[in-house]
Amino acid sequence: MNSSQAAGLELATFAGGCFWCMVSPFEELPGIHGIISGYTGGHIENPTYEQVCTDETGHYEAVQITFDPAVFPYRKLLEMFWQQIDPTDEGGQFHDRGSSYRTAIFYHNEQQRLEAEQSKKELAESGRFDKPIVTQILPAAPFYAAEEYHQGYHKKNPLHYKRYRKGSGREDFIERHWSGPANPEELKTKLTPIQYEVTQNSATERPFTGEYWDHTGEGIYVDIVSGEPLFSSRDKFDAGCGWPSFTRPLRDYSIKEKTDTSHFMIRTEVRSREGNSHLGHVFDDGPQPTGLRYCINSAALRFVPKEDLEKEGYGEYKHLFQ
Repeated sequence: MNSSQAAGLELATFAGGCFWCMVSPFEELPGIHGIISGYTGGHIENPTYEQVCTDETGHYEAVQITFDPAVFPYRKLLEMFWQQIDPTDEGGQFHDRGSSYRTAIFYHNEQQRLEAEQSKKELAESGRFDKPIVTQILPAAPFYAAEEYHQGYHKKNPLHYKRYRKGSGREDFIERHWSGPANPEELKTKLTPIQYEVTQNSATERPFTGEYWDHTGEGIYVDIVSGEPLFSSRDKFDAGCGWPSFTRPLRDYSIKEKTDTSHFMIRTEVRSREGNSHLGHVFDDGPQPTGLRYCINSAALRFVPKEDLEKEGYGEYKHLFQ
């Protein structure tokens, strides 16, 4: 028994096209203990990147995740996986073509196989895509770590990574299929007028009027539209500006940044990735250790107290308050 097994950890292996783009969506999730980019599913040992790119080795570019299923269950990893790929593409992913860029879920035990099959079935029946779901579900095969320069590429070469992710078509595809409300008209009945104007029309609530500007409870703040976890009370501080302020999001991946030139200013707007809700802006005048101030509208948020995290489906964040 290896140390990971002894600690109750499991492996999850996903092929989702270019492995550079498959690390950041998972790395800051609770219960994730490590992510390695590599090659699997082929017929030669210890392949190089150049060999895999020839499509002659049979390998997929993949990521292997070490995770604690007691904190972040496999089914939630599957949900995240589907939201990173085009599961209807048999010939690669986006602008990356060839067999090494195919998608697949490699299961490590029977329970993973059953959950993967069920999640694929649910996606197919959801009607989100108008073409068949072709992502394969395969038994785990030997996994070979990629060269060191590929590991954590998004951190080593952030500018090139962002250009690549955008230029490949991945970012636009995800935004088109997985971001934003399905029915804006329904939102008008679900949200208050100020919540709707802030999240959908990029309005700003008046300072010192929002529900959370001086809120001090322990818990997390989620997107009022999609429910995705965004900020923790542990990172909240009083900036004296009249809006809720945070030094960091729960996950960098959950926040999208866009240049905002409205009101004769140049600012950095922040939006939620899944809901595509306007949240507020981020500034570089915050406290250490980040030096950032995420200035967020209360109307874009819903607070979940620490004692309700499990009940409301956010149990993986309980560890923040223990």
